[in-house]
Amino acid sequence: MNKNYIPTINISSLVKNNFETQNALKTIKEIEKACFNVGFFQIMGHGINLKEIKRTCEVGNKFFNLPDGTKRKLAPKKWNKKNKNLYRGYFPNDVNGKEGLDIGDLKVTKEYSSNLKNQYIEFINLGMCFNKNSINILNNYYDNIFRLSETLFKSLIKAYKKNPDISSVAFSRLKTLSTLRFNYYPNQTKPVEISKQDGVALGCETHVDSGIFTVLYQDRKGGLQVQNRKNKRWYDVPFNNKALVVNTGRALEYLSKGKFKATNHRVLWNKSKRLSVPFFFEPSYDFKMNLSFLNDNKSENNGEIYEKFLKKSLKKFIEYQR
Repeated sequence: MNKNYIPTINISSLVKNNFETQNALKTIKEIEKACFNVGFFQIMGHGINLKEIKRTCEVGNKFFNLPDGTKRKLAPKKWNKKNKNLYRGYFPNDVNGKEGLDIGDLKVTKEYSSNLKNQYIEFINLGMCFNKNSINILNNYYDNIFRLSETLFKSLIKAYKKNPDISSVAFSRLKTLSTLRFNYYPNQTKPVEISKQDGVALGCETHVDSGIFTVLYQDRKGGLQVQNRKNKRWYDVPFNNKALVVNTGRALEYLSKGKFKATNHRVLWNKSKRLSVPFFFEPSYDFKMNLSFLNDNKSENNGEIYEKFLKKSLKKFIEYQR
């Protein structure tokens, strides 16, 4: 596999949200090119401390080593009849070959969630499975990865020659549907899927993501592959412990009128345990997906509300059939 297919971009010139310097403008061009040509890239100089990433992974691994009954305290109603949550929480590995934990914005309180009554803005009592130190680690990582994702989004807004601050129209903390997920692949005894295209055994099915960006930390075992849109071949995303992996999603494809397409990716079947930590950067539930948001056509004002857009997108994922 050609490891050079996935570009690596140093984004240190952007992390202070100054998009006007010569270095920043050059970096924005690189991001725009990667989103257009590949839909995947790795980022260096992202400003998130490697020790923080390691601590976050340790919190995830500790959780998946808990007894099944303890983990299910955080499960949606489908896997724990005592719970009211439907969207966030833990799902077991008999669903699609991997265990997962979906965490929304940790600033959402029980009171806020109850008053809002939105199906996707749920309060999960993490204290049932995590101590205060672990919750603080998760909170800090969510804050930092959200900030980083917004910086990437602002850079594309700048590429459209618009004010990056309009990002706040699409993303509002407490209303965002962004999700911090831990994917835990156990010792899989059999593949989840055999690729119809090339017969390769998979540990995670071929798919595209729903949001604007996914920002991922993958462990040393790797296994993530990206499909070239033109020749349909698959390329490995090489492990780099100093880098985070970024890919485009369906919401960005929609807002860019298809310029930045969501890209097929998959995970190879791996008989050893592995952990990946994707952050799905998704707009506020009430964000109107107006095509004039990035483009200049003022007549296009009949955009779809993101909550409805997401609901349709999630239908293809078995773990969300709840």
